[in-house]
Amino acid sequence: MTSSQGTVAIVLAAGKGTRMRSAQPKVLFPLLGRTLVSRVLDAAGQAGCEQQVVVVGHCKEQVMTELGSSPKYAV
Repeated sequence: MTSSQGTVAIVLAAGKGTRMRSAQPKVLFPLLGRTLVSRVLDAAGQAGCEQQVVVVGHCKEQVMTELGSSPKYAV
């Protein structure tokens, strides 16, 4: 998505991860020492996205705590 402020990445991070058979949200699963969602956000930044919006749902507090305040959130 492009806005007047540049390219915006919208990251969907609201899944439960039921097929992973875990209470942990799937976006917080580690992959080589980092969470899946952090890898997606880094890739978006490397692709030139100036802003990042993360759509959260299931266990949103955990996801938002993990990511900190850098991305914007849509609940």
